[in-house]
Amino acid sequence: MTRIEPSKTIESLKTIESLKTEVIERFGTPCAVVDLDVVDRNIAHVQTLCDAASLANRPHIKTHKSPFLARRQLDAGAIGITCQKLGEAEVMFDAGIEDILIATNIIGAARSGRLAALQRRVGLKLCADNPVSLVAYAAAGREAERAIRVLIECDTGQKRAGVETPAEAVALARIVRDDPALDFGGLMFYPPLDGWAATQAFLDAARKGLGDLGLEPEIVSTGGTPNLVNMDHLDGATEHRAGTCIFNDRMMMAAGMAGIEDCALKIFTSVVSRAGETRGILDAGSKTFTSDKGGLDGHGLILEHPEARIHKMAEEHGFLDLSACDEMPVVGDILRVIPNHVCVAVNMVDQLVAVRGNDIVDVLPVAARGRLV
Repeated sequence: MTRIEPSKTIESLKTIESLKTEVIERFGTPCAVVDLDVVDRNIAHVQTLCDAASLANRPHIKTHKSPFLARRQLDAGAIGITCQKLGEAEVMFDAGIEDILIATNIIGAARSGRLAALQRRVGLKLCADNPVSLVAYAAAGREAERAIRVLIECDTGQKRAGVETPAEAVALARIVRDDPALDFGGLMFYPPLDGWAATQAFLDAARKGLGDLGLEPEIVSTGGTPNLVNMDHLDGATEHRAGTCIFNDRMMMAAGMAGIEDCALKIFTSVVSRAGETRGILDAGSKTFTSDKGGLDGHGLILEHPEARIHKMAEEHGFLDLSACDEMPVVGDILRVIPNHVCVAVNMVDQLVAVRGNDIVDVLPVAARGRLV
């Protein structure tokens, strides 16, 4: 299978309509199509932002789940990758990627034996926000005969995972320090957009407490595509994790982080019914987009008819409200939709059809999709 390098961008003579025809004739619809020119531009943009902030770039592969695209990011300057699940890390390591941070507590993977099995093969970085996770990691480290590097996850306002006080972070770091099967690596944050001052106060207090233990956080990791604008706000940060920015989506557009031209992935979907004057049905439903609306109105942005709304979903169908459209699609039309949340949409498909311009140049397996453990 021929890979098209970013320096060899094709000057396409095809139109978007001819691309739609080729997509449906070769792959059918719905079909996830990714523009590699936009991908390469997005990768370069994020790397430039990290370089300007003097931070290492550790992209989160939860968005694309593709070793090929992860390698693209590494080749552009990323130091390693972030995974959400051990199964994703297994896929990436098998593809030759070794610097891996898993950014969630993975108790199930630890107790199943899979953590120890992978730790024997490669030294992982894991996060923890509780002693139970540390006990499971230490057992895996002993079984693997290789100490597991641990970052303490800290919450400064997102109200997701993470300890809420510097004292809790220091207490967990003490457990790590005192267990030979564990190695203290640092601290991990996902600050709210307006929470960077609180994050600085947390980090400063935690570093003082860690110093009293004889520890220094080698890694201070921050995260999130929306936080790309804040990366230089935390004194002491060493790296940043961002995922959605490689493709972008309607949520990132709503957040002011991307325009339509920055959205690399579209779902090509056919209009299969126009049973009413202002109604229509697409052949892409919740098994394509998922039901995650991301707080937005409707389930995606239709490029050909931006006034149309995908107002509800069945498993195989998207229901169109066309009442605001001056021009309406007809049965057989192929429409391109930017998903609200691209990460979950990618996890629904086995492959991405890759294009440059309007030419199909590759088919990329979504190799790490569906990895629950």
